Amino acid sequence: MILGIKKLHELVKEINLVENLCEREMNNPEGAGFDLRLGEIYELTGDGFLGVEERYTPKIKLLAMHEPEKPEEKNFFIFEPGKYYLIKTMEKVNLPANLSGLIFPRTTMFRSGLGMFNGLVQPGYSGELTFGISNLGKSQIKISFSARIAHIAFHEVLGQGNHYRGQWQGGRVGTEGKETQI
Repeated sequence: MILGIKKLHELVKEINLVENLCEREMNNPEGAGFDLRLGEIYELTGDGFLGVEERYTPKIKLLAMHEPEKPEEKNFFIFEPGKYYLIKTMEKVNLPANLSGLIFPRTTMFRSGLGMFNGLVQPGYSGELTFGISNLGKSQIKISFSARIAHIAFHEVLGQGNHYRGQWQGGRVGTEGKETQI
């Protein structure tokens, strides 16, 4: 079952389900869930390895981030055609064991030629959210920081859910080198 806005607003107040929501999401949200905003952008360099027990991701480099003191016309990023980026949200989620979150791109993303790579946010996860974005089109696409780029819908987990215990807890974007998976 997808949770509606009234219940989500209650959970924001009671358990801090989502932190740093913008004014629009607190007072006039659309649909059943919350829109998420662009906060940071990273590029990947080097190689990675995803093994059965060990892994390491390519190195990450912060390219740009939201600077609240800058006006919108100077607080943006240009997504180049054919390039892949990691992005991080301004919002942070705090999921209890009985809820998971599904991330969807806002339709203006794919209408602009941007593909988003995202998935399920597991019960018990706490932190900002990271997605992949690739400009699949032929034009540069400029997006203002704090623009709404994705939507999260929350689903009730029936039965017993297990808390996320992975190493991405807290919103980190990449590994610091080789690590053993939990």
